[in-house]
Amino acid sequence: MKICGLKLTHDGAVALIDGNRLLFSIELEKLRNNPRYKEIDDTQLISEVLASEGYSPDDIDVFAIDGWGGYDQDALAIQPRLQIGETHNFLTARNGDKEFSLPVAQYRERQMNADVLEKWSFEGLEIGDKSYPYESYLHVTGHIMSAYATSPFADRGEEAFVLIWDGGMFPRMYHFEPAKKAVRNLGPLFLLIGNIYTIFSQHFGPFKVKGGFAKDDLSIAGKVMAYIAKGENRQALWPHFEEIYKKSFDAPMGFANKFAQEFKQKIKGQEFSDEDILCSFHHYLGDLLLQKLSKKIKRQGKGTPNLCMAGGCALNIKWNSLIRRSGLFADVYVPPFPNDSGSAIGAACAAMWYHTGSAALNWDVYSGPKLEDYMPDQGWSASDCSLEELARLLHEENEPVVFLNHRAELGPRALGNRSIIAAPVSETMKGILNEVKHREAYRPVSPICLEEEAPAIFQPGTPDPYMLFDHVVREEWLDRIPAICHLDKSARLQTITEKRNPEIACLLKAYKELSGIPMLCNTSANHKGAGFFPDVKSVTDWGRVNYVWSDGRLYTKDDRIVFSKVLQKEEDLIS
Repeated sequence: MKICGLKLTHDGAVALIDGNRLLFSIELEKLRNNPRYKEIDDTQLISEVLASEGYSPDDIDVFAIDGWGGYDQDALAIQPRLQIGETHNFLTARNGDKEFSLPVAQYRERQMNADVLEKWSFEGLEIGDKSYPYESYLHVTGHIMSAYATSPFADRGEEAFVLIWDGGMFPRMYHFEPAKKAVRNLGPLFLLIGNIYTIFSQHFGPFKVKGGFAKDDLSIAGKVMAYIAKGENRQALWPHFEEIYKKSFDAPMGFANKFAQEFKQKIKGQEFSDEDILCSFHHYLGDLLLQKLSKKIKRQGKGTPNLCMAGGCALNIKWNSLIRRSGLFADVYVPPFPNDSGSAIGAACAAMWYHTGSAALNWDVYSGPKLEDYMPDQGWSASDCSLEELARLLHEENEPVVFLNHRAELGPRALGNRSIIAAPVSETMKGILNEVKHREAYRPVSPICLEEEAPAIFQPGTPDPYMLFDHVVREEWLDRIPAICHLDKSARLQTITEKRNPEIACLLKAYKELSGIPMLCNTSANHKGAGFFPDVKSVTDWGRVNYVWSDGRLYTKDDRIVFSKVLQKEEDLIS
């Protein structure tokens, strides 16, 4: 059975499952240098994506569409394509020049006793000159299924708790019981939507705005998570947060701005820096999450169970690590696509569970778009280059290299196949990479490290293939790898094995032979505000590095960038 999962709103994607095997998941932002979070507003894009992988809509047995929308005017303001209905919602879509209305499931269940696995059946998915029947599942269901079905617990047939905290919903707990073929709803942990992190932050520091708060700006939270390393956790602020939180939440979306406005009134005239305020709010929310999660789990009497996490807030590596360190759970799993980039996969997994009874997905993180075959124009020279030779170049020239390899990774993190890599030994490399990427100076650069070497360098240094937890660089390594050390000495580590990514593992081993260091810097290869580079030509047209490596070939810029000038520019900006 071929099941095609579709996410039509932001983070638009097309995923295809055959039986219980994920063949691919193509996020629209990763095609043709599209902008981040690109929607599917024209259904002909579905046909184009399927055709690029050798399929047509007629090959699909089941189309499964991710549910969307809220229950109030705030939801309409965020998604103008949305129409709210009583039992299901509607999305406006296009089939080429023809506009039509597409019924879809809603954002989340309305009552505690609702079946979160419920399937809605509809007609009228228009693609080209045909119309197809389809299913739709709640948006929260897609998050639950994308987390559990890709977890090691599903492979072993084990029960797991699932924590979903998305932008427009309270943190919600579920218990997945595969033997009973059921998901039990345990209710919310507390009454703060995930977007409060973004909206509160837009009152302070470099994120401050006047009106027009960007509820749908999905990039802010990640920047805040990096920025808080500049501040201190001032627990004197926590009682203010707690007092405001315990007041009315009658308008969940509007409450976030009310929360920030009232907080500013409470601290008026007091000397708290914006950095400290944002850092303190981050820690307050993390502590609240852990407290409520602990109470919820203890009431279930399940010992030390498994936990899956999804929703946009599961991209917060510091909260993820706080939960993992707590000892509440035997194992904590976060998929590489916890945000809506995994919603097409989640919808397909919900349909897989409904039609086949299988809850375990056979999948690989490198199942994104294939590398396109577009070579550079004039101004670049090409030569054969083995991974060992590339390691030597990185070691001797200390310059960044764009590394493009096979299929792209799933989710928002560059995990080696669409990465800018560099030696981590220079204190200035972080500045070079942030300048190359047009990023703020406080933004961190991640390490990509051989898994077996990580415990000696990081605390805890446990296997983290998807870059979704926080690690601290051990004291004796701080001076050896300064480029990947964040302001608070932490690092967003990705661990690599030969089985998971043989090319990157080979490169890391070769670099270790030369340098004694089993890691490299790793940041995403993309235009600012766009998805990963889809081909070599996109990188060379961008032209902000001297080297591109792809499929055993090295492309070298003829008119070389002098990175000492880039560094001087960076130093001038800092001073």
